[in-house]
Amino acid sequence: MPLGYFSLILHAHLPFVRHPEYPEFLEEDWFYEAITEVYLPIIFLLQNLHEAGAKPRLAMNVSPPLCEMLADPLLESRYTRHLENLLELARKELERTQNESPEFVEAAAMYVENLSASLDLWNNRYGRNLINAFRELQDEGVLEIITCCATHGFMPLISTPEARRAQIEIAVKNYKKHFGRQPRGIWLAECAYEPGVEQLLKEYGIEYFISDTHAILYGDPRPRYGVHAPVVCPNGVAVFARDVETSQQVWSAEIGYPGNDLYREFYRDIGWDAEFEYLKPHLHADGTRRHLGLKYHAITGKDVPQNRKAPYRPSLAREKVSENAMHFIGERMKQARMLRETFEGHAPLVVSPYDAELFGHWWFEGPQFIDFFFRKLHYDQNEIAAITPGDFLDSQTPIQIQQPTASSWGEAGYFKVWLNEGNSWMYPYQHDAERRMTEYADRGKSDAFRRSGETADAITLTTRILNQMARELLLAQSSDWAFQIYQGTTVEYSSRRFQSHIHRFNLLAEMLDAEEITEYQRSLLAEIEGRDTIFQEIDYRVYCARAASAATA
Repeated sequence: MPLGYFSLILHAHLPFVRHPEYPEFLEEDWFYEAITEVYLPIIFLLQNLHEAGAKPRLAMNVSPPLCEMLADPLLESRYTRHLENLLELARKELERTQNESPEFVEAAAMYVENLSASLDLWNNRYGRNLINAFRELQDEGVLEIITCCATHGFMPLISTPEARRAQIEIAVKNYKKHFGRQPRGIWLAECAYEPGVEQLLKEYGIEYFISDTHAILYGDPRPRYGVHAPVVCPNGVAVFARDVETSQQVWSAEIGYPGNDLYREFYRDIGWDAEFEYLKPHLHADGTRRHLGLKYHAITGKDVPQNRKAPYRPSLAREKVSENAMHFIGERMKQARMLRETFEGHAPLVVSPYDAELFGHWWFEGPQFIDFFFRKLHYDQNEIAAITPGDFLDSQTPIQIQQPTASSWGEAGYFKVWLNEGNSWMYPYQHDAERRMTEYADRGKSDAFRRSGETADAITLTTRILNQMARELLLAQSSDWAFQIYQGTTVEYSSRRFQSHIHRFNLLAEMLDAEEITEYQRSLLAEIEGRDTIFQEIDYRVYCARAASAATA
């Protein structure tokens, strides 16, 4: 028996960003960057570890919006073009640095190698279908894939039971569509929990959820093992809470591994450094400078200005990330020994949840860290075993019954990131749409919108409108918009996205209330459906009052 257990949990999520009305769109680049820097590397390294017999084991949420984008033919073709363009630039850069800037040749050669491998993996090994790649890793026993709220809706700030239920039911059905099985666990968006949410999870067959530290620490009664063992809610749904020590070691740019001087500097990018005419063929058609992903400088030091950063040396960074992985394992062994002694022989479980996008995007060396971690965990020690929350539940280890407390993993631990003076204006509109959605769904179910003499085609049109209203509401509920407004990063885009979904929801409601649906409204409906294509399997009746008794059907 090992001294203790370690559960790595990655949260892979992006808001649904898809703009077919434009040939190129800046915010779509979030998705393309994440595929290149995060999802492809993680899938590839996990497959290699598995084939080498290193037995990686972790849980990963692949959120419903991310699944829908990964399965979208338009975004698939645009990503292919994006990757080909970036590889073309990298090859130009290798030639340029060999002639002009030898101190950057190592990094330039790395980009050509990485991007060439990525294009080959994307086109050939994975057939441009990363959903299947994730599913294969789950079938092979590497991943335990869990789900998330349908559009990353912040559950405590959703106003009606029907709208909360829809976030869970739609997520479960979408997971089954993409992965062919029932999800065991869920990553509640922003780890946001308040008592009562577990009742919905139980209704839809969810066995466990991930929470922040204080959900368990301040629960009732006090947890016997702190956060180093799960608890189970009175209704039987288990809760796995974040360990603070591992969070700081990996997450913190100040005291954690990602801030090391040898690692790649995120904010210095060729998209701003190179001559405009040289870059122009690789920019969007509007010529706006942007991050392109080729970065040649190391962090060097927190107080070193950007124009004095040292050249990035991939070989030195790789040596450092190997050291960090070994140090991390050593700290887990110390932690396990201390906790086991404190708990009088009980084997502790350390739960370490992170945004997947930390590994590769924000921390470029992050995928290498995961690779080294699992190799060293398998070959260099036998005191710590990697498991998933589902594995722990399968072990039949007795679990304390507790009522967790309200919490999130945002700043200060509660809800202020998503409800504050900067974004509170959103919620009256969201809550009004939530209330109205149930009213319209109930009327639609009872054929209240049928007009005398209408054909079956008109009834189908009504169903299309109601289904699209459900999509617009779901997209408006995404916690990403309130978060980004609070962060001050993409305030204009996030505000516009929220307002657009509410506006389209209202336009669709007006169609239903009209005595006759005009040809213009029919064409408008088709245009809206062509933009917001998420959840093609949706059934608006999920919003009917007290619907959902057939949750597991």
